Amino acid sequence: MKPTVTIEYCPKCGWLMRAAWMAQELLTTFADDLRSVTLQQSETGGSYIIYVDGEILFNRKDAGHFPEIKELKQLVRDKVNPEKSLGHSDRK
Repeated sequence: MKPTVTIEYCPKCGWLMRAAWMAQELLTTFADDLRSVTLQQSETGGSYIIYVDGEILFNRKDAGHFPEIKELKQLVRDKVNPEKSLGHSDRK
């Protein structure tokens, strides 16, 4: 079964649009590799955590910043399809 990505975001912080945009980017880039990308409202203020099948992939509080989309795509790719080329997103 293909993996599911969950983006948990703080609705009180106004991060829904960021989460929705990142979900769209992941669904476009990984159309053949992901089952779904879900958005989940957090009950914890300031939370922005990205999971793959329940395992934390990126936590804004731990990293001290939001992921850049290039970074997020690389992290997801490394987890769900390490052989996949990301084209220009693979360049440093």
